[in-house]
Amino acid sequence: MAEPEQEVSSAVESGEEEIEGAEVVEEEVVGGSRVRKRGIYLLPNMFTTASLFSGFYAIVAASNSDFAMASIAIFVSMVLDGLDGRVARLTNTQSRFGEEYDSLADMVAFGVAPGLVAFFWALNDLDKLGWVVTFIYVAGSALRLARFNTQIGSVDKRYFVGLPSPSAAAVVAGMVWCLHGLAQSWWLDVLAVVLVAGAGTLMVSNVLYYSGKDLDLKGRVPFAAILLVVLAFAVIAIEPPVILFLAFLVYTLSGPMFWLWRRLRRRKGARQA
Repeated sequence: MAEPEQEVSSAVESGEEEIEGAEVVEEEVVGGSRVRKRGIYLLPNMFTTASLFSGFYAIVAASNSDFAMASIAIFVSMVLDGLDGRVARLTNTQSRFGEEYDSLADMVAFGVAPGLVAFFWALNDLDKLGWVVTFIYVAGSALRLARFNTQIGSVDKRYFVGLPSPSAAAVVAGMVWCLHGLAQSWWLDVLAVVLVAGAGTLMVSNVLYYSGKDLDLKGRVPFAAILLVVLAFAVIAIEPPVILFLAFLVYTLSGPMFWLWRRLRRRKGARQA
């Protein structure tokens, strides 16, 4: 039989192994060789956590009928989501954990949150149709994120396959932000159904959207380019809800329009041949 002290020692060692096993361990390339390191990077994951919080706050605000703040919170999540990846690259703190955490945060901020904001605003009045449309959007966002993660490095970086989930969230949130002060009517319900279900469908489509990743933001540009940036901020400041909604609506429609244009051009070329 084992001595009591040995049993206690074994239990402590077993407990330490369990605690150590709960720590995140990732492989990194250091000096040309792969090294296993424990822990996570704090800085980029802080931005991801802030994005997640904004998405969660949007749901809470919408449940309290504060649709303006709910919509703004989703746009804040978009800004924070754009920063976490860039901060990770600038500080060389990319990690597998950060990628997975970012996808889960995006699912809340750009999938669940916009769907529920639209549901609490208008779709809730449509009974079963309302929650079915909401589910189409949420499921489309989940499928879009899963497909994006599996296609990293295997598709042309100049284009997104399907509507990006942040853009879909911006269209839904922009719609609510612009129209939440109006009295509910049938045309608002129709618009909500079309935009929410349409955004969910476009996310899982094969329609190509320009990504802008081939733009060289680090290179020199003519001085006049900064004036265009100033003008863009000035226009947005005039009426942020309307301008942001229209801008992302145009981007959302650009995919199907270019798809149709390419299709017509191919048919015209086939006839001429």
